[in-house]
Amino acid sequence: MNVNDSIVSAPGKAILHGEHAVVHGKIALAVSLNLRTYLKLKATTTGKVCINLPNIDTFLCWDVSELKRLTQNSCGRQQDEVKRLDAELVKRLHEFVGATNGNLDTCSMATLAFLYIYLSLFRASELPSLTVSVWSELPTGAGLGSSAAYSVCLAAALLCASGAIPTPLKECDHTARWCQEDLELINSWAFQGEMIIHGNPSGIDNAVGTWGGMLRFLAGRIIPLSRVPLLRILLTNTKVPRSTKVLVARVKDKINKFPLILNSVLDSVDAISCTCEKVLLEMTSEPITGEHYNVLEELIDINQHHLNVMGVGHPTLDTLCQVTLARGLHSKLTGAGGGGCGITLLRPDSICRPLLV
Repeated sequence: MNVNDSIVSAPGKAILHGEHAVVHGKIALAVSLNLRTYLKLKATTTGKVCINLPNIDTFLCWDVSELKRLTQNSCGRQQDEVKRLDAELVKRLHEFVGATNGNLDTCSMATLAFLYIYLSLFRASELPSLTVSVWSELPTGAGLGSSAAYSVCLAAALLCASGAIPTPLKECDHTARWCQEDLELINSWAFQGEMIIHGNPSGIDNAVGTWGGMLRFLAGRIIPLSRVPLLRILLTNTKVPRSTKVLVARVKDKINKFPLILNSVLDSVDAISCTCEKVLLEMTSEPITGEHYNVLEELIDINQHHLNVMGVGHPTLDTLCQVTLARGLHSKLTGAGGGGCGITLLRPDSICRPLLV
């Protein structure tokens, strides 16, 4: 089949409020970053499927005939099937990449997500020969949505290659976006990639990677927030790697152990997200005052305490909060926690100097 070359990109994300609570049906607020992941898809005639991931030093190739055997005469998946994983294909892919013990490294997870989406979108008789190269400005395992940006890029490029969505880029255009219906399809397939990588993701990371901007996310429902003030956020990478899947499971275990306590914590986090959204809306309809920032800072502190109660804090994040507070700034973790990144709210008159954490 004919496959068009393409280049796509997707942003990373920071969660303002709602980490972990969003997995359990609560509201989360997230914003896209100006750090992106890029993907280049090139059609070839080599009879091979190759993926190059220089950020994680991974370069793999397979014969198309070898991959065809994994599909077992599958006819491809329909759009209404995209919300659930093909368990049999997942099992075969785990065996194919030698990851049957359940302990997946970054390379294995990235490979599984690519092969799953590729094999799901093309009929077995029409698997194209191609090379996919992905590079990123986002660090892995830092809570900035690197895996979601990767999954969004895979979904967009492979959907385009399969003919499921058009290529929106016109002659002389430098950038372009898909229509809402196409973005929803990209988001659905990106969520499949996130399930392969994380097991039980909330869907917020791939939603931000697909739509960008600032989003309100609740139980799979995405509401873009068009009226938000410009906020200055300091992003700090603790460089402590962690697994989102492990941390999500840890919170679930704690909820099962202390349901009355942790469910109240989740309700409180939900209220924090709602209050933050209300304040941000006020800041677009009336003069911004110091009191607005006072409330936003208090919400950051309360949410960080709740996340520690959930068991996803880390000594490096505690140090970040202490060091910034000593300078009159307020910080919290963003993402899964357990290391990764923290965010610090900067007031308009803040002078950002290097912090020794």
